Amino acid sequence: MRSHTLAAWLLVSLAACGQNAANTDADTGSGTPTDTSALDDADATDAGDPFAGAPPAICRTATVWSNQKAFADITPLAFSVDVTQVTGVSISAADINGDFLPDLSVRSSSATGKRENWAPGKRAIWLLKNVSNTKGIQFSDATKASGLTATRDGTNGREMQIVVFGDVDNDGDVDVFCGDSIPYDNIGATPTDLFKQDASELMLNDGTGHFALPPTASFATKDLRRNLGAASFTDYDRDGKLDLWLGYQTWGAAALPIPDQLVQGDGAGNFLETSAAEGVVTTTYTQAHIEAGTAPHHTWCTAACDVDNDGEPDLLTASYGRDFNTFWRGGFKGDGSVRFVQQMNESHLDRDDNDDWTTNWNAQCWCHDHPTDADCDKCGPPEVDCQQLQFPPPYPPGTYRWNHPTDRSPYRLGGNTGLLTCADMDNDGDLDLVEGTIVHPDVGPSSDPTRIIRNDGMSNDIPQFTTLHAADNGLRPLDRYNDVGDMAGAVFDFDNDGRLDVLIASSDYPGTHALIFHQKPDGTFEEVPIDLGIDHKHAHGATVADFDRDGDLDVILGSSTMRCGLSPSECYPTEEVHVFQNNMPQGNYVQIQLAGTGGSNASAIGAHVWVTAGGVTQMAEVGGGYGLFGQQNDLVLHFGLGAACVIDAVKVRWPDGTLTTQTWNNVRANYLVKLTQGDPKPAYPLAK
Repeated sequence: MRSHTLAAWLLVSLAACGQNAANTDADTGSGTPTDTSALDDADATDAGDPFAGAPPAICRTATVWSNQKAFADITPLAFSVDVTQVTGVSISAADINGDFLPDLSVRSSSATGKRENWAPGKRAIWLLKNVSNTKGIQFSDATKASGLTATRDGTNGREMQIVVFGDVDNDGDVDVFCGDSIPYDNIGATPTDLFKQDASELMLNDGTGHFALPPTASFATKDLRRNLGAASFTDYDRDGKLDLWLGYQTWGAAALPIPDQLVQGDGAGNFLETSAAEGVVTTTYTQAHIEAGTAPHHTWCTAACDVDNDGEPDLLTASYGRDFNTFWRGGFKGDGSVRFVQQMNESHLDRDDNDDWTTNWNAQCWCHDHPTDADCDKCGPPEVDCQQLQFPPPYPPGTYRWNHPTDRSPYRLGGNTGLLTCADMDNDGDLDLVEGTIVHPDVGPSSDPTRIIRNDGMSNDIPQFTTLHAADNGLRPLDRYNDVGDMAGAVFDFDNDGRLDVLIASSDYPGTHALIFHQKPDGTFEEVPIDLGIDHKHAHGATVADFDRDGDLDVILGSSTMRCGLSPSECYPTEEVHVFQNNMPQGNYVQIQLAGTGGSNASAIGAHVWVTAGGVTQMAEVGGGYGLFGQQNDLVLHFGLGAACVIDAVKVRWPDGTLTTQTWNNVRANYLVKLTQGDPKPAYPLAK
């Protein structure tokens, strides 16, 4: 009788704990846990206790960022080698050895076109093992020992620029797709020539963080061995075997865009091109097809997520050259048709609604010089000195960055987008998009600036999206007189208040740096001052994860040296990678690691997770990589819970053939929780 009474009293006590915390929503104090372990210890074995065997309940004071120092640069203490040697502009994270600590992949810009140079100070590729302990976040070099850079000719040092993680063979550990962004188009090469240079590879993990090549070189075909720019794991046919969505880019005036490719995995590390069979088809690169959006694009980044919430993965890309972004909507197979259809225009994901080309300074100058040209009567006088915009000799006088016959067309009024990620920014139960873009001052606001694209649900069976700019919500105001290069970043809740914030790594133009925008309760954003957030100039490449597993999200950034000649005082000596540890009081949170079984891929990439606590339901999808050159955050999902320290329910929609849905009503807050498909009991692998 005593046991049941105490168990009931415990539930009441926990509910009261959540209620008390709710009354301190603005509290930004120490976040010291309210330890209720004495209550739990007495009754952990009670057969009627839904939390039997669970660790103690923990309740913390709510945290909300408000003008306090949020992050500390701990880089000198974080690496086992000289920080100036760990260089990179592309970063991704995943736990490669099953110790629940996210490890780190870093790639330098010097990784393109040549194999790894193992000499100190010359390295281009890093696989860093997370060995964090009571002393804080620490990484050791595991690159060569891991076998990740093994080649098919028996050497060690294969180049790679794109790294995304997923359990391809469903054996319980993450494997790695290593994409090779070769600096030229091999379409005319003979089969013999193709094997003279490394291709992209899928590396299989033995569970300890050691990788090996599969027998077949799936990505050495003529269509796949080309200038890869981005990759995302997905299970587009929900057969439990991970597939890949590959985005290709080209450079140079004579280079034609390369079609993106969908490749199907067989669960053993082999992949087969299936784009045409599944409807992901573009037309020839002609002016008519370009204007219609049916031609290939200069793809800069990819994402694969279920934006229409029907359980079927959708495929997205963003383009360089102000071209249309694409949206291949999934879920059309079953009636004999293909699986994907292009709905970028109807859904308004192709570009934003600002097509006012007259704000472009080059257009204004052109029309000033050619006032009788079509539509030039719509242009006002030039806002700048046109002589400063003219191209220098040998170009003829009056040459601007403007082609009047074509640059007024919709396909030339988008953005140069490098960041594309999916997240439920407004907690309304569907995935929105965050896009980061390069914007030059001479082009102005008609070049889609960094923005949130809000998911407005369905209309006539087509997803509908609305672009939100800084005027709508305060996110990333447009700098009209300076270049911005928002090509990397992440969405994360850095203060555990239950609202997603935005991290932007703004590349290498003079004056650029990392930016954090904190989401306020009304859904608008405020910029975190550099001295309180992250002080990192020329930030390029980003990942977020709880690297020390202390309950809040940390940030790791690379840096670019590409344009340091324009602002040398802003640059590090190398493409240094810096580690920023979260200094916020921990607050309440839950971290969810999913293990798919019985028809789902083991990494559960594509699963949707809903966490309900304190009257709020948050939703997130397990992602398989996004953005330019394969950004990826930890596969463990992190939810800040604000004032709530009692979780009402965690619901998971598994990415299997029947979209199995499973709900847990007995999940402890303030722990990392492992949920296995089909198992009703949560596991707490790091609980002491």
